[in-house]
Amino acid sequence: MKPVPTLRQLRYLVAVVDRCHFGQAAEECLVSQSTLSAGIQELEDLLGAPLLERTKRTVVPTPLGREIAERAQALLKGAEDLVDLAHVARNPMAGPVRLGVIPTIGPFLVPRLMPALRDAFPELKLYLREDQTARLLAMLDSGELDAAIMALPYPTAGLETAEIVQDRFSVICPPDHRLCSLPRAKPADMAIEDLLLLEDGHCLREHALSACSLEGARRNTGFGGTSLHTLVQMVANGLGVTLLPQLAIDAGILRGLDLKVVPLAGENPARSIGLVWRRSSGRKETFRQLAAALKAEMEPLAA
Repeated sequence: MKPVPTLRQLRYLVAVVDRCHFGQAAEECLVSQSTLSAGIQELEDLLGAPLLERTKRTVVPTPLGREIAERAQALLKGAEDLVDLAHVARNPMAGPVRLGVIPTIGPFLVPRLMPALRDAFPELKLYLREDQTARLLAMLDSGELDAAIMALPYPTAGLETAEIVQDRFSVICPPDHRLCSLPRAKPADMAIEDLLLLEDGHCLREHALSACSLEGARRNTGFGGTSLHTLVQMVANGLGVTLLPQLAIDAGILRGLDLKVVPLAGENPARSIGLVWRRSSGRKETFRQLAAALKAEMEPLAA
C-alpha cells in the first residue's frame, strides 16, 4: 500500500504556511516547535520534495508546499465533518458550535437570543465571532467557523441557508424634520435627503438602498458611519437622516436621543436575516434546528 501523509502532518504544514513562523504554528497546534518541525520533515521525506524554505529568521512555503497546504485544508475540513457527523448522530444539539455574526446584527440579536438558546439547548456551546460578511464567509469556507448569521441577499455559493426573519427598515430623523409629518416615507421623499450610510464593506449599506428602492438617492459623501450607533449620533447632530433595521430599534439604539422613526413605504422594505452553513457540513441537522429556534424566537419582530 502506498504510504500517505497523516492528518497530523498536514495540520502542521497548514499552520506553518498560514503563519510563516514555526513558533506560532507550534503554539496553534499545541505542540512543541521540535515536534512540529519533525512532523513536517517526515512529510517532506515521505513526499520526496521540500515544502518549506528555511532560514535562521524566516520560513517561506515552496510553490509545492503552498499547493499541498491548500489541498490539505479541504482534507482536514472533511475529517472534522466526519467527527461532527458522529457527534450529531448522538445529539445534534450538543457540543461546540463556532458561530459568526455580522456587526449590524450581533449587538442587537445576540443579547435577545442567547438566554433562550441556553434554555432550549443546554448542551450546545456557542462560540461567537463578530466580523464583516466577506471575512465570515472566508472563515466558514476554511472551516474556522461552523455557521454564520448574516443579512441576505449575498452570494452564498456552496452554502445552505435558512431564513430567520425579515428585518424592516425605517427612516430615522430629528423631530422637526419634514419627513416626520408623513405616515410613511416613499423613495421619492428620500431622494432629496442627505442619507447617512455605513462605510463600504458593510452589507447593510447596499441592503438598505436596495430594499428601499433608494439606489439613486443622494448620499452624504462627507460622512460614513462605522457602526449603527455612529449613524444615529450623526443624525442627532443634524447631519442628515439614516435607515435603521427594526432589530436595532427594538434593541433600544435610539434610547436617550431625541429622534423619530418614520416607517418606509413599499412592499418589502426589509433585509432578510438568515443562518448559513456549508453544504458539506456534518452538522446540518444542528443548524436546521438552530435556525428553527431562532425563527420562533424572532416571530414578534416579523409581526
